Amino acid sequence: MSLTTAAVASSPKLLDRVRWHLRVKHYSIRTEQAYIDWIRRFILFHRKRHPNEMGEKGISEFLTHLAVEKSVAASTQNQAFSTLLFLYQQVLELKLDFIDSVQRVSRPAKIHVVFTRAEAHAVLKRLHGENQLMAELLYGAGLRLMECVRLRVKDVDFG
Repeated sequence: MSLTTAAVASSPKLLDRVRWHLRVKHYSIRTEQAYIDWIRRFILFHRKRHPNEMGEKGISEFLTHLAVEKSVAASTQNQAFSTLLFLYQQVLELKLDFIDSVQRVSRPAKIHVVFTRAEAHAVLKRLHGENQLMAELLYGAGLRLMECVRLRVKDVDFG
């Protein structure tokens, strides 16, 4: 075994390095899962080539594929793009030039759908126990789902 082969064998695998960087920067576990999934998809799209072998062209091809062939939403394409930027800039420490050849997904006009008070009360009335308490916290305090799940008694100010 040569010196370079031994160095490659002893270095952490790419996805382990990505996890380490995400944890050092205190990203949420959901973000970590999403980033790992996008990196896997990116590598599989390019027939299991290592990202070091690809660059802006590979990123452009993948993001365009998502927009044109997979018809993903704009936010989905942006999440994939953010993942790949993180991979190349933070993990692989490679400088990327401006990526302009990507076909971007356009965002549709956003129309918010909001329950009326009567509809919200009707839903809350049908729940019981812990589910009701959690739904009331989500609705009344504006908590996100994982914020509610991780909430502890000592986090609540009863005063």
